[in-house]
Amino acid sequence: MTKRVLILATDGFEQSELIEPRKALEAAGIETVLASPKAGSIKGWNHTDWGESVKVDAALGEVAEEDFDALMLPGGQMNPDSLRLNDEVIGLIEDFDEAEKPIAAICHGPWLLVEADIVDGRAVTGWPSIRTDLENAGAQVFDEEVIIDGNLITSRKPDDIPAFAQALISALED
Repeated sequence: MTKRVLILATDGFEQSELIEPRKALEAAGIETVLASPKAGSIKGWNHTDWGESVKVDAALGEVAEEDFDALMLPGGQMNPDSLRLNDEVIGLIEDFDEAEKPIAAICHGPWLLVEADIVDGRAVTGWPSIRTDLENAGAQVFDEEVIIDGNLITSRKPDDIPAFAQALISALED
């Protein structure tokens, strides 16, 4: 049976952090579904300016943890900052954590893990500007390309994408 990964994002996602891991997952035979609070398409951020738009596969209200094997949370500063204000997004993250399914978050994506209150006592990493937030939420923060703690997979930045994607693929193969 094909594994399925839910990707949650909205406008302002870091383009490489959604597109590149998604390509790696699909190349490994894993189905991906992009869900967003916004219908139609969402616009990426490419380093210092707006990037490509990506088609949204499902509305946020149409997806549930039980239909997926893992959750992926791309970064970009705007994307998780907007998503962490959405109770439905936070509820989904909590559902994946309670089900002990892999949750992979990169760059600013771990902000969402803080908002879902699932980092206390756990080892994580993230973009330097959110590390204090992670520490204040009780996480043990490291500066490494990938940190895996139970079902949480976290990475720091676009340079970490190959290791990040491989860690998620490996988690789904176990």
